Amino acid sequence: MTKVVIVGAGKGGRALLEMFSGDPTVTIIGVADVNPWAPGLELARRLNISVSTDLRELVADPRADLIIDVTGNGQVQETIERLKPPGTEVMGGASAKFMWDLLAERKRSEELEDRYSLMLRELQAKAEGDFIIGQNPKMRELAEQIIRVAQTPTTVLIRGESGTGKELVARAIHRYSNLRDKPLVTVNCTALTPTLMESELFGHKRGAFTGAVADKVGLFEKADGATIFLDEVGDMPLEMQGKLLRVLQAGEVKPVGDVVTRKVRVRVIAATNRDLEKALAGSEFREDLFYRFNAFTVVLPPLRERSEDIPVLAYHFLRKAEAKVNKKVDRFSQDALDMLKRYAWPGNLRELENIIERAVVLSSSQQVEVTHLPLYLQESGPMRVTTQEGFVQAKERVVAMFEKEAVNRFLSEARGNISVAAQKAGITRRNFHRLLSKYSINSKKFKVEL
Repeated sequence: MTKVVIVGAGKGGRALLEMFSGDPTVTIIGVADVNPWAPGLELARRLNISVSTDLRELVADPRADLIIDVTGNGQVQETIERLKPPGTEVMGGASAKFMWDLLAERKRSEELEDRYSLMLRELQAKAEGDFIIGQNPKMRELAEQIIRVAQTPTTVLIRGESGTGKELVARAIHRYSNLRDKPLVTVNCTALTPTLMESELFGHKRGAFTGAVADKVGLFEKADGATIFLDEVGDMPLEMQGKLLRVLQAGEVKPVGDVVTRKVRVRVIAATNRDLEKALAGSEFREDLFYRFNAFTVVLPPLRERSEDIPVLAYHFLRKAEAKVNKKVDRFSQDALDMLKRYAWPGNLRELENIIERAVVLSSSQQVEVTHLPLYLQESGPMRVTTQEGFVQAKERVVAMFEKEAVNRFLSEARGNISVAAQKAGITRRNFHRLLSKYSINSKKFKVEL
């Protein structure tokens, strides 16, 4: 066990105490500082460690194996060297500064890790709006990406099919960013004509065009020091793409009819449901703008690829519909829930929310039944193929849906007992475990529920 004396009880000395106090291989003999109220002395007193405002007694202690001087004072260093026992080592000067810098970096890293973990737990527990992570591995990875990119000024492109919740992801990124106290300015690029879009984004001078009766400040200027969200940026006209690229590269905007450019500092988040690679090939999207956006891309999986989350999402939308319709409908029949899980959901979250609200309106009891779901949903089965997937993709989806549903059914009947479930399924326990791992299914939840 190493016996240590610490000289200097400011930030550096206190940090050393915090590091060594829980280490069984180190014993702090004493801490010295000329300031009787130094933070390190206060901590040492609470830890029942000897303290002194006179270093001479402590550094002369023959028990000391190591004296660490964090004062940076040359006279103190000379005194220690003169009084220390012959076999005692001294660490001071550049060595002590190196240790202090190392401790400071370690503490900063720990604080960042703690903050990251806290943010991730908060995002998982109560995500804003309808952004629910669930159990799907892709969504869990997405949550981590949101946390990591939120703290940076990096431009973000969110890609995904219509209705997957791209705006919710943008709002989550803004919520966890350093700009969360500033506004999030939202622009729907499909709702504006090219002329109107330029005026909305960059502003205009009075008389720039017919109807421009006064100067107008553009949304980029309004978002200066904040965040702007460009929804469906893939549908932006080519001319506007060039002007947007200038903003991203130089941070400059020029109002319509003006000759002067203006500097802005704006965090840009964009989203699209368009196949940008295809648009590039057809010269419908600028290559330089694509690579500018492609620095950090978040890809949202369609609902059909996260069917294990449908029950959680369904109950979330059920609570929303209850409040909106002002009607007590608080559960689904098992058949209705199974039907929701089997459907391919080409409209994704938006379609699921609308269907559940419709079911709440039609329900005559506190439970949603199969009859309350649309006929096309009732008639569809796992063999449904959407226009967005080919034969191989459809086959993989159908097989995956069958495997997941079968594993859940067998586990439910076996009350979470994997051996019994495998026997009922007619496959080996090893293969059953493989399926559990493949679809991230936790057998313990079936024990809790039953």
